[in-house]
Amino acid sequence: MDYLFPWDGLIGRFKFRNEPGWAGPLGDLMVQAASRQSFLEPDMWLVPVPVTPTRLAERGYNQAWELCRAIGRKTGLQTMAESLVRLGDTPDQHRLTRAQRLINLRGAFVAHPLVVSRLAGRRVVLVDDVRTTGATLHHAGLALCQAGATEVRALVLARTPQETQDGGAGR
Repeated sequence: MDYLFPWDGLIGRFKFRNEPGWAGPLGDLMVQAASRQSFLEPDMWLVPVPVTPTRLAERGYNQAWELCRAIGRKTGLQTMAESLVRLGDTPDQHRLTRAQRLINLRGAFVAHPLVVSRLAGRRVVLVDDVRTTGATLHHAGLALCQAGATEVRALVLARTPQETQDGGAGR
């Protein structure tokens, strides 16, 4: 879906207003969309995009992990909560252009040392709530590939329309 009315408000409640209960119905929408395209396959692992330590402390949860869990319950796919680690607190992405976002996130993600061997040879679905420019998904996907994942797909709830990317929220 496009990250526009009414979805932007609902996603904002889920993400910023301490309403993680929306993960179930929103995850169901993601599974329905993925099923129409035969996007999810039984051997794939679900991996959430990690948030910065500061964001996690502020929110008390990672919205991508909540979506991941909901999708895993619905599909039976294996979920890997801590496959990726977000290093440090990079500046907020929402005020940056695509080029700035790519630079901002360079080296921001690494595979968790304790799961690198489990990622080798795996097909992974990277799960996130909003895609703006794709910079977050790009760098997180690179980290998974560097850890040995043979394929990385991305499944997002919403995408920011092209004309609003430089001023929109999300990733």
